[in-house]
Amino acid sequence: LPQLGRETLHEWSTLSYPSLVKELCSLFIGPELIPRDDLNDLIDRAFSRFRCREVVHLSRLRNGLNVLELWHGVTYAFKDLSLCCTAQLLQYFLEKRKRHITVVVGTSGDTGSAAIQSVQGAKNVDIIVLLPKGHCTKIQELQMTTVLRENVHVFGVEGNSDELDEPIKTVFADVAFVKKHNLMSLNSINWSRVLVQIAHHFFAYFQCAPSLDMHPLPPVEVVVPTGAAGNLAALPAVVWLPPPQPSSQRPCRLPG
Repeated sequence: LPQLGRETLHEWSTLSYPSLVKELCSLFIGPELIPRDDLNDLIDRAFSRFRCREVVHLSRLRNGLNVLELWHGVTYAFKDLSLCCTAQLLQYFLEKRKRHITVVVGTSGDTGSAAIQSVQGAKNVDIIVLLPKGHCTKIQELQMTTVLRENVHVFGVEGNSDELDEPIKTVFADVAFVKKHNLMSLNSINWSRVLVQIAHHFFAYFQCAPSLDMHPLPPVEVVVPTGAAGNLAALPAVVWLPPPQPSSQRPCRLPG
């Protein structure tokens, strides 16, 4: 895992959300994979459709309670943040390798619409979304069924989102079929999605921590409403190493 010192945290604490995403992504994506200028351009392009100039905003409420607003993307879902970046990274590699892929997504609502918006109109990506009839909100259903792009294919299916996961798992278990049709998915544990979501926790911490000059660093309690814990998976992905201490003290994770 990448390890960060206090000096790096100080430098990052004043960054905008997009700049923080760039720095975090560069820890995992070396210049041999994506040159830094290209990486910066991809992330800027990914966030260009957000309604909020900050992309992510922290609302300060009473008694030290804060709400991190992750809903300023096209579909009003937090998944816009990670999927817009994932789609840019995906298209970057597909263009370099002159390949076309088909993305298969089963959705309970928000993933499907966010995935569609992230790749709609892309020349090297087709997306197939399985929509559980009667189990999504009307807004989510309309977000998925009203995108009139040739590369977007939405199907209503019987059953709930957990039940439609089963045939998708069966398809991806057929390795020969997957290779023949260049299939992939954009589910919650896709690594590029987890990577971008790391930034949520750093950004919130820098906004909420009273000072980074304290030792140990002040703790911040994070409450994450979640279905499958995909967002929470981003929490332990980067480790902060404190200054050298006696051997009885172990490195700790970044508070929050």
